Amino acid sequence: MSLFDQSVATSPSNRRDIPLPERMRPRTLDEFAGQQHLIGPGKPLRLAIERGEPGSMIFWGPPGTGKTTLAKIIANTTNANFVEFSAVTSGIKEIKQVMSDAEHAAARGVRTILFIDEIHRFNKAQQDAFLPYVERGAIRLIGATTENPSFEINAALLSRARVYVLQSIADEAIVTLLQRALSDEERGLGTLNIQAEGGALQSIAAFANGDARYALNALETASLLLTGRGETTLTREAVADALQQRTLLYDKNGEQHYDLISALHKSVRNSDVDASLYWLRRMLAAGEDPMYVARRIVRMAVEDIGLAAPEALNLTLSAQQAMHLLGSPEGELALAQAVVYLALAPKSNAVYTAFNETAADVNATGAQPVPLHLRNAPTRLMKDLGYAKNYQYAHDLPGKVAAMQCMPDGLEERRYYHPTNQGREKLLAQRMDEITHAKAEAQQTLKQQKVSRKTPEN
Repeated sequence: MSLFDQSVATSPSNRRDIPLPERMRPRTLDEFAGQQHLIGPGKPLRLAIERGEPGSMIFWGPPGTGKTTLAKIIANTTNANFVEFSAVTSGIKEIKQVMSDAEHAAARGVRTILFIDEIHRFNKAQQDAFLPYVERGAIRLIGATTENPSFEINAALLSRARVYVLQSIADEAIVTLLQRALSDEERGLGTLNIQAEGGALQSIAAFANGDARYALNALETASLLLTGRGETTLTREAVADALQQRTLLYDKNGEQHYDLISALHKSVRNSDVDASLYWLRRMLAAGEDPMYVARRIVRMAVEDIGLAAPEALNLTLSAQQAMHLLGSPEGELALAQAVVYLALAPKSNAVYTAFNETAADVNATGAQPVPLHLRNAPTRLMKDLGYAKNYQYAHDLPGKVAAMQCMPDGLEERRYYHPTNQGREKLLAQRMDEITHAKAEAQQTLKQQKVSRKTPEN
């Protein structure tokens, strides 16, 4: 295999057969949408590219944020051969051959950028194969991943590459890309003379959820559907028809965002399982970030279910992990499963209320001193000052409860946690009664011991 076998000719005769995202792929940093925190004027990656010394790097970010495009721009800007592989379809054997070719090219003064898409699909041993070539400078490795490099990339390789985090592209930037594609007659859809109106491009951007590739594919689908009907006006309805989904009025950063998540949370709190599922689907269908929804579902478990069903927290954390692992749409079923459980679970906000009440006391009373008997006494001086004096080790007592004050002075009578009679909290309430009884018995025993010590023997 040669380094130069990787390119595919795109003559004018076959260019229209290439998908719109590939035709509109930015060719320079100035055409690139988003990621201004990396490639804006004076930013670290842009400076490295302009100096011609980008080095090896890992691009970490969601799909459609420009990882492949940025790697190609770096190769073009730095006059390097660009060799692209996918860890899904390529084996390490063929990549080793390419790296060997790159080493020979480097001896002739030719730079090579080896781009590995989904590099996290290679196991740690396979990733080791890149190390000697990266260290000798035979290749500049650019790996792209949607997974956290800290967990998925070999530590040795990670130490030799700089990690750049790419962010989801803002809706405004995606709309700009779509407008450019509609007007570009050479690479885009300009010859179709389509005019967008009434928020049509904004609805595509909302559905794309930060994925420029998805947005351009959607625009091409909608445009071809229009021209097939002999129409030239792109409306929200035409977009909905093309995407086979209803375009929903939804601003991920505005009032609708907060209204819908509020409706979901309050439906769960009210144990309305059908409404909970409806609002969950509404949010996801409108383009809400599923991981945001997952985080809010975890919050519902601790705020509204609490210790009435403590397994709810584990279930929601598992749903969040499943969403992260599977992505959409498969992972969304895990969110639905968690929402159904939360809606049907017994409810308690007792811990939530108790924690807020403790905050009020902490703020009102300040830094109250720790009772001496609860303090640690690692030195003789501390012992002489009374640290740890009269401390009672609960495990040595019959009821496993000592009759000693654990709250600061002045707060010893405060009670924050009041369990409900819902679910598992019934048992916790019973346990609290048992502890109160055991503490009273221990207190009585302590009093008797004090009396007996004061009574002289006959």
